[in-house]
Amino acid sequence: MRVVDLTVNVLGPLATMILGDLGAEVIKIETPLGDPNRQTGPSRHPNMSAMHMNINRSKRSVTLDLKRPAALEALFDLVATADVFVHSMRPSAARRLGIGHDRIADRNPRIVYAFAPGYMPGGSRANDPAFDDVLQGESGIADLMLKSVGRARYLPTVMVDKFCGHALASAVGMALFARERTGLGQEVCVPMFETLVAFNLQEHLWGAAFDPPLGSGIGYVRLLSEHRRPYETQDSFICVLAVNDEQWKRLLPAIGRPELVDDERFRTVTARTRHIDTLYGVVAEQMKLKTTAEWHVLLDAIDIPNGTMARFDDLLRDPYLNETGFIRRYEHPTEGAMVTTQVATQFSATPAMPGLPPPTLGQHNHEVFRSLGYTDEKIAEVTGTKPTAVRRLDEVPASPL
Repeated sequence: MRVVDLTVNVLGPLATMILGDLGAEVIKIETPLGDPNRQTGPSRHPNMSAMHMNINRSKRSVTLDLKRPAALEALFDLVATADVFVHSMRPSAARRLGIGHDRIADRNPRIVYAFAPGYMPGGSRANDPAFDDVLQGESGIADLMLKSVGRARYLPTVMVDKFCGHALASAVGMALFARERTGLGQEVCVPMFETLVAFNLQEHLWGAAFDPPLGSGIGYVRLLSEHRRPYETQDSFICVLAVNDEQWKRLLPAIGRPELVDDERFRTVTARTRHIDTLYGVVAEQMKLKTTAEWHVLLDAIDIPNGTMARFDDLLRDPYLNETGFIRRYEHPTEGAMVTTQVATQFSATPAMPGLPPPTLGQHNHEVFRSLGYTDEKIAEVTGTKPTAVRRLDEVPASPL
């Protein structure tokens, strides 16, 4: 499968990286200045920042200034050879540039045309700009923080972009499957706001799933408890979770509170949910009485799920993650020694594997456009590069990750 990728920042590049890791040939189309994320984070060389390296492996990079007619025509030549076209523009901007669905489908009726705007097409906000922080607020994530810890804030991760990136990659896969069955290409849209609202309401719709609402209404009370967090021990933090009746019957005596097993407040799921803040508070106090290692031994013996709270710095040294090869170290052709992660999803017959290392800007101009029959002069015209000044890394066989 060939993917023509006109995405920038995080959401789109993550989606296309997933497709590339799973075996697609991804051609990343960039302006001569490159994806802005090439400048985000530490780097050894210009245009090769940490953010770019982490979400743009398994791709080729070519440069096109799509405001120039020759470059736009070159894009359409690529589209004619592609299975998937992905962009991260607002619908109106894509149409103004001449790459709306109708124009792309005219060149290739079987293509899957995918994009992830901020809001649902056809609505009054269809062309509003949207970024992760704004959508964390609008979708209710910041309110969850306010309800649970008393302070409105964003999660310290670009959750909206990353979740919607995975959703976009999945949607493209489903559209390709449909095309295999029907022969038809189609337009695929993953609106970020609606996708996150649905994501948040899966559990937090709660009593508001009924009309009129039942119980406490909206908000899954267990998840909003201020004590739902890693428990402080004598020497660090531990994560513990009991869910069903049998687990609580084992856990409460183990932490030194056997009398609570028959407490009416904690005997059933319904009762525990109603009094979950009190119950979690009890567990939090008891966890302070032993070290994390002591709790691991005790909780493992009674089959209660538990784990040490990891610090980010610990993850790269984690013995298990290194044992399984999930933390991967490799040599990049221009950037030297690098660290990345393996693909987590496992396929027994078609194993996924990160392919090409993250590309330098325009690294594959000649490789890609020569495959379309372009001369060096034509390549220079459409890519905005000089024939004598092109970095010819594409002529050196790239070592896979």
